[in-house]
Order: sequence, then structure tokens, then C-alpha cells
Amino acid sequence: MTDFPPPLAPAPWPPISKDKVCYGAAFFNISSYGILENYETPSVVFGYALPLLELQIILIFVFIVLCHMFLRCIGIPQFVSHMLAGMLLGPNLIDLLNFSSDRLSLDVALDGNVALEGVAKFGLIMFTFLMGVKTNKRAAFQIDKRTVSIAVSSFVVTMVTGIAFRNFRIDKIDPLYMPLRLAPTERTVIVAVNALTLLPVVTHLLYELKIPNSELGRLAISTAAVNDLLGFINLVCISYIATYRYVSPRTANRDVVAMIILVLVVLFIIKPAAQRIVDITPEGKPVRRLYLYGTIMTAIAASIYTTYFNQIYVVGALLVGMAIPDGPPLGSALEAKFESLVTNILFPISIAVITMKGDILKVLSAFDDISFNIFLVGFSLAMKWTASFVPCVICKLPTRESIILATIMNYKGFVDLCFYEAATKKHNLSQATYTFLMIYVLLNAGILPTIVKALYDPKRKYIGYVKRDIMHLKPNSDLKILTCLHKPDNISGAISLLQLLTSPPNHENKDRGVIAVTALHLVKLAGRAFPVLIPHDKRSKLRLHQSSYIQTMMLAFTEFQQDNWGSTTVNSFTAYSHENLMDQDICNLALDHLTSMIIIPSGRKWSSDGIYESDDMVIRRVNTLLLDRAPCSIGVLNDRGYRKGNLKNKKITNGTVNVGVIFIGGKDDREALSLAKWMRHNPRVCLTVIRFVSVQEPGKSKNWDYLIDHEVLNDLKETYSTAEKFTYKEKTVNDGPAVATTVRLLAEDNDLMIVGRDHDDELLDFSGLKEWMELPELGVVGDLLASKDLRTRVSVLVVQQQQQHE
Repeated sequence: MTDFPPPLAPAPWPPISKDKVCYGAAFFNISSYGILENYETPSVVFGYALPLLELQIILIFVFIVLCHMFLRCIGIPQFVSHMLAGMLLGPNLIDLLNFSSDRLSLDVALDGNVALEGVAKFGLIMFTFLMGVKTNKRAAFQIDKRTVSIAVSSFVVTMVTGIAFRNFRIDKIDPLYMPLRLAPTERTVIVAVNALTLLPVVTHLLYELKIPNSELGRLAISTAAVNDLLGFINLVCISYIATYRYVSPRTANRDVVAMIILVLVVLFIIKPAAQRIVDITPEGKPVRRLYLYGTIMTAIAASIYTTYFNQIYVVGALLVGMAIPDGPPLGSALEAKFESLVTNILFPISIAVITMKGDILKVLSAFDDISFNIFLVGFSLAMKWTASFVPCVICKLPTRESIILATIMNYKGFVDLCFYEAATKKHNLSQATYTFLMIYVLLNAGILPTIVKALYDPKRKYIGYVKRDIMHLKPNSDLKILTCLHKPDNISGAISLLQLLTSPPNHENKDRGVIAVTALHLVKLAGRAFPVLIPHDKRSKLRLHQSSYIQTMMLAFTEFQQDNWGSTTVNSFTAYSHENLMDQDICNLALDHLTSMIIIPSGRKWSSDGIYESDDMVIRRVNTLLLDRAPCSIGVLNDRGYRKGNLKNKKITNGTVNVGVIFIGGKDDREALSLAKWMRHNPRVCLTVIRFVSVQEPGKSKNWDYLIDHEVLNDLKETYSTAEKFTYKEKTVNDGPAVATTVRLLAEDNDLMIVGRDHDDELLDFSGLKEWMELPELGVVGDLLASKDLRTRVSVLVVQQQQQHE
């Protein structure tokens, strides 16, 4: 049997007195021979670096699990458990850092916590980088007057009011607690960090709440991005002034130039390189590992760079993360490969290590000296909340959403802890103030998300705060339409409808905007496959397409764009998604592209002869969810293939398409009429507007919707009264059977019917019709036109106007 080599000499245990140690070449052992190395003193293994690190990590996770076991029952986020575990392991209970500090060596450079600190910093760098990658770049940089006003107000008001109170009661501070000349600096740090709403922190919160792609989440991200930009400029300026005053002007100038260089490198080297990786990666193929690890090394290098030039180390990682395109292939690959490790292992360690350094006893002993700091934190919190809430109300956001957004703007998280830790190391914060701020972040992170959860209604996730419909489009605006395709059968119907909206340029419509079409092909995922959205842009023509259907879709829409060159633009996407997530993918893309209308197939399939075949229940479920949640107007297309000729109508000649609009009353009918007006400019379209009028209309002058309907119809008749291929009719109907009979007769005279989904119930009596609806998502009239028993080839587009906030 081979003999084991003699064990290395263990680190001294217990530690010997420092005055007996000769400090020469410092060294320590990494791994031991196990717990049985020394029978009499098994704890000698903790004199080795690796077992000590393992013990520290095990203790951290034991305390995290114990804390979260109780806190999750009341809905407290796991981030709070990370912080609480660190506080329990701090100097007031376990004192893990002090226990580990001299286990390896008495040399300060070989502190026993160095490895743990390294893991913690690496975890925060990686987590900040991933938050930057996951941030919706389109939403972050979708800046308008509303986001700027909220962000600037929240930052400036908090900074100005906080600085105004900075010197209040400064003479009451005990010189033994802190020199009076440093007290204003401490208060400036408190106010400056409280004025910040950090983008990675907000992104983390929104993902915890599962609302990153909601209308409210996008508004919060864009507002935080503006606030973050102001904070970044403020941070660089404060750092420059402090370095200029207390270090040297040369160092201050060097640091500012270095940060400018980093920003330029990120914008003009790293971002184009990341986009190049996306471009050269074939669709459906994974990104090469070399690129993934190269991206991670770039983020780490940027963090080292910012640390060297006296900035907080997570800034570099955040800048690199923001330069990486979110989504597939690169962003999704980074998330899939590193998110589990970082989120579940490294990030908890990082937060616990930071909070281990707080000492609650010092807060109690120095309470009189930090009492004004406590007031300053509460005061700045109230001012920032007010400064965020008031612009929201002025911008006409709903009161509940204004409260939620103002609350999100005051949320504090892991980057705030990094700022506090860095300020403490530079002696800009006392240990007592640092501990109090740590407790403040703990309470903030536990209470504010709970408030947001209580106020936020998930059903209103995609409900818009601005009007995204056709009726309120400006005259010269582009008509942005998202067309959804589930099956190859949907392509021809969608393109035929879009063709009716186009028109050749002439003197009548020379100022009209283009039709911007976004085609989304939805592919059902099975099992546990990861959802992905693939854009088919111009560069993607060079990539590999494994699906002939994708090629067919792209070819059809490319041909559509070429046939209508100058008046249309087309962008194509493929979404691989689960059934229960398809509506979210559609809503997210509609929000991204500021769509005015989503067009979806009804799910009812017809044969080439116009005979009913089947209903697709998956598509119908998706449609039902979309009708409740869509962030814009929506049109449900039941396509019977009118292009092949109507079974009874023999009037189709020279490619003329008869389009009929049934107008009863209500916002959905007005939206349907607005869509039909776009078709009026197409020379192939013969448009007929049929208004259903009831015999009895008592008290309608008091109905606001009725007055708007009357105004819209009067404007229509005045504008198009002399136009060719336009007809306006009124038909009197009294009850449900009369409505059904009239609708069936109109179906025989038209190729496409456009109707509103819901109508003003006071205008017509639909009794007897609602009880027999086969497709309730199409409304009463839409269901009649999509009926199996209707023996015509008429197609129907059922329109619902954007569901506005209350």
C-alpha cells in the first residue's frame, strides 16, 4: 500500500501572540487532509483557506434558509433573507468575519476573509452585469416628457431639499463620534444615494414582481434610466471634487478622463462587437462559448478598471451589461448559462457579506449623534416620494399607478449597499450610520415590494396610459399593425387584409403615413423548452432557416412590401412560446413597437369551399386573454377566403372588394369605422357604412357616447359624401331577430365586414342573440357573421378599441 505523504504543518492554533511573530515571507495552505488530520483538535482544518471558505459559505446559506423559511410565509422577498442572514452572522451574534480573520495567517494581507470577500465582489459584479443584460433596452431608452419630468423631479427635489438641511444641528455632533468637518460629507452621501433610483435595482425588483414587460414596468425602467444617468453624472462630479480637494487635481482629472474613455469604449467598441456576435450567429443556433466567456471577462475587466480609477466597481459591469442586446441569441444565452449560479449562489453570498459588517450596538451607543441622519433619511424618502407622485398625477396617470411608481422610485437594493460600503471604506460614513442605512435598506426592501404587490392588479399589466388606437392617430402618423400568425393558413388572410389598407401615392394621400407591419409567427413549445423571440431582419436573410414555414412567411411579407414599396414597412419575428405565455409575447412586442392595432386569427378554420372544419381552442384562449389585456386596439379576423369569390354575390369584377361596416354605436364601432377610413384610399375598395337605427331612442341626447357617434358619422358623411365607391345607409331594426336577418343579408352583398366587438346596449335590443353565441369573444354581430350556418364567403374583422385605464 502506498504511504500518504506527511501532512503539511497546520496553521497555528490557537493563534499565537502577534508580538512573537516574525513577519517575513507570508504564506498559507489552501487545502487540508480532512477533519481527521488532527484527532485532538479537528478545528485545525479551518487554518486552511478552502475549508474555511466552505465553512463560511455553509453558515451563510444555513442562516439564509432559516430566515426565509419564516419570511416567505408573509410574502417577504428573498433579498431580505440574504440581508438578515448577514446581520445574524455579524459582530452582534456569530461574528463570523472576526472568527475567520486570523485563521490563515497573522499577516494582514492574508486575512481569512479575503477569499470570501473576493467571492462576494465577483457575485455583485456578475449580478449587476446580468441585470444590465436583462434590462429592456428599448423601454429604458424610450424617453419622453413624462419620464424625464418624473426622473428629474425625483432626483433634483431630493438633492436640493436634502442639501438644504445638511448643516442643520451639525454643532450637536460629538467630536469623538466624528470630526465636525466630515459630518457634511456624511450627510451629502446619505442624500445623494437616496436621490438615486438605480436601474439594476429597479430591474431586479420588477423581475421579482414579475412585471418587467408591463406598461408600468416599462415606465419605471425608462424613468430609472434617466434618474440613473443624472446620478452617474452627479457621482462623477462629487468624486471629482473630493479627489481634487483631498488628493490632487491631477488624480481628479485622470479619473474623469478615464470614465469618459470607458463610456466611449462601451459605446463604440463593446456594443458594436456584441451586435456583431448577434449578427453572425445563425438563427436557432447557440452562441459560441468563446463569445460568452469573452463577454464575462469584459465585464470583469471593466469593473477592475472603474475600481482602479476610484469609482464603485459595479459601474463598469453595469455599463457593459447595458451594451449587450437583450433577448436572443446573446442576452438569452448569458442568462441561461449564468443566471442560476449567480442568482442562487453568488448573489446571496455577496449580500450576506456586506451586511455582516454592520454593528447594531454602535447604532445604539451613537444614537444621539446619528439621530439627525435618521431624520434626513426619512425626510428625503418623503420628499422623493412626493416629487415622484406629483409629476405622475400631472401627466394624468391613474392615482393607483402613480402611487405604485412613486413607491418603486424609492426602492433600495443591492447597489445602494455597495455605495454605502464604499463610502464607509473611504471614511465618508461612520460605522453607526452605515449600520443604520443597512437596516433602512432591509426595511425598505421588505415593505415597499409588499405595498406594490397589494396595490398592483396583474389584470391591468398591459393596460396603457396613452392612447394607442387608430381613431386617435394624428393625420400624418404611421399606422403600426402587429399581425399574428399561428398556422400557414393564416398568411393569405392577413396579407389580403393588409393589402386593403394600402394605397398608391397620389395627391389625396400624399401626406398620409406609411403602414408599419410587424408580422409575428407563433410556434407552440412543448415540455420545458425555453421561450425565445427571433427577429428576422435584413441581416437574417443570410442565416440558416430550418423551417420552410418561416421561409414562406418571410417570402410572403417581403413580396407584400415590394408590391407596396414606399407605403409599407415590414418587420418579421418568430416567437417560440408556451400556450399560456403567447398572449404575453404578443403584448410585449406590441408595446415595444408602439402598435396601434393587433390583428389575430379567430381560430375557426374553413375549407377551400367555405365549409366549416374546426375550431382551434388554443388560439381562442389566446384571443380571449388578448382581448382582456392588449395594450392597444385589437382586430380578430375570421377569414373565409373571399378572394375566391362569394357563393351568391356575382358583383366582384376587376378585383373590386366590397367592404361593409356595421355601425351601431360605442367606442368599438368608432374604431372599426376609423380602420375602414384607411381602406377608403385603396382604389380596389368599395366601402359601405351601414348604421343600425332603433325605432325608440329615448334620452339619447344625454348619452355621451351617442353624441360622439353622431359627431363621427356627420363628419364621415360630410367628408365622403361626393366620393366614389362610398355609400352610407341606415337600416331600422327593432329586436334581436331583426338584427340577425339584416346582418345575414348584408353578408351576401359584401366580401369583408368590419364590426365592433361591443356596442352600446341602450341603442339596440340584442335579446335572443347573446344566449346562442358560439364565439363570445367576437361579440354579438361578429358571432353572427362567423356562424357555421352562414352560407357566404364573407370574412369578418371584429374590432375592439384599446381598453383605457379607469
